[in-house]
Amino acid sequence: MSNNQEPRRRFLRQMLAVVPATSVATAAALSESACGDASAPAAAAEKSASTPYAPQYFTADEWRFIGAAVDRLIPADNLGPGALQAGVPEYIDRQMDTPYGHGKLWYMQGPFHPDAVPEMGYQINLSPREVYRHGIDACNAYCKQQHGGKIFADLDTATQEAVLHELEKGKPTFDSVPSKTFFATLLGNTKEGFLADPIYGGNKDMAGWKMVGFPGARADFMDWIDQPGVKYPYGPVSINGRRG
Repeated sequence: MSNNQEPRRRFLRQMLAVVPATSVATAAALSESACGDASAPAAAAEKSASTPYAPQYFTADEWRFIGAAVDRLIPADNLGPGALQAGVPEYIDRQMDTPYGHGKLWYMQGPFHPDAVPEMGYQINLSPREVYRHGIDACNAYCKQQHGGKIFADLDTATQEAVLHELEKGKPTFDSVPSKTFFATLLGNTKEGFLADPIYGGNKDMAGWKMVGFPGARADFMDWIDQPGVKYPYGPVSINGRRG
């Protein structure tokens, strides 16, 4: 959300160090296999390369919100494409029809304690797809109230960033979902979509991997293990073998 470019690269590298892109891709693969055909995301990604993506879960207004929000979280600059160009909205939309999106990866029965420490795990009775549906609706209502009747997608970029900062701090009080939880879900999925394997819809042309110098799903790194600080000279490779 900043115009300062070096912190952007550092932020993405730190994210990759904590949650490697291959781990994100593996988790997504497990989610897909639990719900059905694990090859479906890859086939859909190949199709989307030649056909504009149409959201399967989000409504038109929700889709506009997602596009505007991720564009502020990871904007394009001279370092490379941003979340919007990297297909992050497509990644998020696809995740809504996985076990993750339906909340099938967690225990979703009460009692719930929204104010519990993070170590206690997920503590609300909404699945991620419900978090998005309620959160976007509440955020748009908040924006209309605070900014002359305009929804989030119609605000100027500076105001959009200010609203996102407010969500991050939990400042607006939403009746349907904690605003801080909504923001955390959006930010987490945005980072995943920017750094996950392209077969899951995001990281188009491996833009995220190229930006941070991540080689992707290459099988052999032995020649480079003992060369700290040396730039890896080969481009990234997707799980399906496509090279970036």
